[in-house]
Amino acid sequence: MRAKKVIVLHVRDDVEKEEFMKEVQRLNLSAFVYIHGKLNSLKVNVQGTKDEIREAIRAIREAHKRVRGRLYPDRQGLYTYYPDDIFREASANVSLQILLRTLELLGERVELKDEYLKTSMPWKEIVELVKRLSDVIAEISLQTTRQIREVVAPVSIVYNLDPEEVLEMLVDLGLAEYKEDKFKYELIKNKEQALELLLKHLEGEGDEDRGDQEGAGPA
Repeated sequence: MRAKKVIVLHVRDDVEKEEFMKEVQRLNLSAFVYIHGKLNSLKVNVQGTKDEIREAIRAIREAHKRVRGRLYPDRQGLYTYYPDDIFREASANVSLQILLRTLELLGERVELKDEYLKTSMPWKEIVELVKRLSDVIAEISLQTTRQIREVVAPVSIVYNLDPEEVLEMLVDLGLAEYKEDKFKYELIKNKEQALELLLKHLEGEGDEDRGDQEGAGPA
């Protein structure tokens, strides 16, 4: 037996409306859904069997929750993202470990929960970050192992370095080597040690550069 139910969702602005509509269009619902937008709300008409309506409303409310989570920070200033949403928007996919490490090195607050992550980086910025990480990883994927990519990709982005330069730096520091038989760079140290020592080296270089500039003085 066909039935009908109407729910009203409150929205803050047109951006929230647009993001919500995009999410609903991605849902594969059995029920018929019609949405009418007003100034600060959306009137959602759902038609179908009772089970179809119940499932559709659950999915619609969940979609709205996801949209609000990524558009508006909580009281701690953290946005809530589902990784699949970020990767879909960026049309790219990267290791969560690489993404989390990069956020940390950029000085962003980040927490990984069961199905989602919370971070201080806004939506558009984290989507752009994933695109950049994906480009870096694509550039070195054939000549590196997964573990060394988890060091190179974040450092390349955070310090604005060519990933090949980071690989050479790891070799020069004795933290990685190039395996001729495998045609790949591999870490000698574990990735945590390698990253720690690489960061110390980079920060030391930065200190030296500042010291040189201060020591030079005016001409």
